[in-house]
Amino acid sequence: MLDISTLDKIDSKGMYKIYDRWPEIAQKHYNSDLDSIYFDDISHMVFAGMGGSGAISDIFSSILSKTNVHVDVIKGYLLPKTVDSRTLVVATSISGDTVETLTVLDSAKKCGCKLIAFSDGGKMQKYCSKNGIEHKQIPMLHSPRASFTSFLYSMLKVLGPVLPIRKEDVIESITQLKKLQNEVTSENLTDNNPSLSLAQWISGIPLIYYPWGLQAAAIRFKNSLQENAKCHVIAEDVIEACHNGIVAWEKPSNIKPILIRGEDDYNKTKERWKILKEYLEGSKIECKEVFSVKGNILSKLICLIYLLDYSSIYFAAISGIDPTPINAIDFVKDKLV
Repeated sequence: MLDISTLDKIDSKGMYKIYDRWPEIAQKHYNSDLDSIYFDDISHMVFAGMGGSGAISDIFSSILSKTNVHVDVIKGYLLPKTVDSRTLVVATSISGDTVETLTVLDSAKKCGCKLIAFSDGGKMQKYCSKNGIEHKQIPMLHSPRASFTSFLYSMLKVLGPVLPIRKEDVIESITQLKKLQNEVTSENLTDNNPSLSLAQWISGIPLIYYPWGLQAAAIRFKNSLQENAKCHVIAEDVIEACHNGIVAWEKPSNIKPILIRGEDDYNKTKERWKILKEYLEGSKIECKEVFSVKGNILSKLICLIYLLDYSSIYFAAISGIDPTPINAIDFVKDKLV
């Protein structure tokens, strides 16, 4: 069983200590003095960001998925050809220096889009100041991935007038985070900690199955395992996987399936989960299920991310790996012009 002294030794920069405070950080930033912004006549929203910032974009895409607003998430350099003066481009770079997002921001300005940017400063803040673009500075906490709640809830506050999410739903999500906090933080390194239990179960190559509505949490979990535990990870939509990926189980491997499920998944999705579990059990393949909390889509996603991110930190510590260093990413960034 992982203990606090081992966690402190291996997690040398104390990433877990930021996660221990995530609910308080969320509440503080949602109640901050940042001014809300209203943009009128919007028919299209584009969220641009990479890594941890891209995961925030995925959350907003999920929130907007059942509205009449067309949404694109850009994790790269290029804007869609459909942008125009009725497009709001939301550019997020927690460091402020993400080259892909800066490229999108510059392209959006040239296309006459409505613009707002979020960062801790860096080149993005300087670009926005020079070009008269609305920019909100939010402090980075430890690292971009650990800063998830400070940025997400600041952006929920600022973008509130243009987002179809009620204040009550945001408050509910923070309340749910606080409830989960008692189970998953470093103060509960016991068998009753679901994040630690999952971390102790993981081995080989995790394969994350998810329904479309929970994609944001699944992709975030994949990214967090890769960055924190330095392991290879696969993520697949459960419905699509039943048309292709499931065939790979016919061959023995060290892949470990993790099923990310919603408490109120669509009835046909529930049927698919049942069939997939029946197949895995019949093939003597052990799987692990993780269920969302009940509530609105923001509550479901942020609580899943909280539980699963902790698992990635605990798994790193159990494996003797410091979650903070990202040497391979630094290598790539140093080579980019």
